[in-house]
Amino acid sequence: MEDILDLYHLPYDPARPVITMDEQPYQRLSNTRELLPMRPGAELREDYEYERCGTASIFMFSEPLGRWRRTSVRERRTAGDWAEEVRSLLEEDFPHVEKIVLICDNLNTHSLSSLYKAFPAHKARELAKRLEIHFTPKHGSWLNVAECELSALTRQSLQQRIPTIEKLDEIVTAWTDCRNKIQKAVDWQFSTEDARIKLKSLYPQFQL
Repeated sequence: MEDILDLYHLPYDPARPVITMDEQPYQRLSNTRELLPMRPGAELREDYEYERCGTASIFMFSEPLGRWRRTSVRERRTAGDWAEEVRSLLEEDFPHVEKIVLICDNLNTHSLSSLYKAFPAHKARELAKRLEIHFTPKHGSWLNVAECELSALTRQSLQQRIPTIEKLDEIVTAWTDCRNKIQKAVDWQFSTEDARIKLKSLYPQFQL
């Protein structure tokens, strides 16, 4: 926990940006009956029945100290999917930085070995050398700024039935573009000193 908190309080270094990432599964649904249109004093109404259309996975990358976040929608979240997202992060989003400090959870696909599963060894090594991974602790996903961003995305844009991956991607992209334009950098206030006081029960107790 303290490792992640210390990273959030480092001064901004354009050569070593701190990037957080997280994934969120999404259940695609469609309506089985036509929606009732809105009227004065009445919201849009939908029937309680729906049809399941499969699932998707939303990938979120966010730079807490920058006004930047990127989202993408994929059918799955396999090791190969994660590796391709990381490649895009390194080669397309931040092609000129020395190294990216990446914060993510301990999902088994979030490892350098996923790069070797997806790319030839020389390519995987090239990507891995520019990556410094820090994992949030178990039950500590609240430390991940990307999870906070996914929560905002869900509340603001995904409280509806979305049947196709194409439509989901359209909605997620529109939200991301808007948030990048209006949202300032994340002002993270919780520090290691705060954790040692407010989360005292999580620390080992020593008897002198």
